Amino acid sequence: MNIEKVFAKFPLLSSENIVLKKIEDAHLPELFAIYDNGKVFDYCGIIPKHNIQTVRKMIGHFDRDYQKKTRVKWGIFQKLHSDQLVGIIEAMDFNQKVNMVTIGYFLAENYWGKGLATDAVKIIVNFLFEEVNINRIQAEVMPLNEASKKVLLKNGFSQEGLIRQATFWSGKGVVDLEIYGLLKEEYTVN
Repeated sequence: MNIEKVFAKFPLLSSENIVLKKIEDAHLPELFAIYDNGKVFDYCGIIPKHNIQTVRKMIGHFDRDYQKKTRVKWGIFQKLHSDQLVGIIEAMDFNQKVNMVTIGYFLAENYWGKGLATDAVKIIVNFLFEEVNINRIQAEVMPLNEASKKVLLKNGFSQEGLIRQATFWSGKGVVDLEIYGLLKEEYTVN
């Protein structure tokens, strides 16, 4: 794992349609709209935030986690509207002994079903395998989150199993999680 590819300088990533870049203070209105919508977090271990000052502080927390080399959160932006934040994708739990990382993502409700999450995951997978030299990428999905499962399957992930009552997610309590994984040897650039 070449961890410096992630944490030496904030990685700017893109595809034909979207850009993944650092979330800045200027993105606060869109970030607040995402975190203020409880429907966005129906299947996440995240509690909605209804106070804009709390969300403002979160931008600093994103940077703090990046500086500590524990987590990187990219804002998802459409290329045609590159200043309007439409979602977040993150890489976390960098396990250098196993050469593995966990990803997660969510979009503003207005952008659901448009292929943006699928595209964002594709960009992250390519970056993590090709640039960072990760061997395994995984995602944890609540069993009822059909949309997220489709995003992962479209990107070549396999459902590896169900972990029953295995973790505590804020706002949800103890939950079951499906594990999806993709190994570098299974990955094909598409």
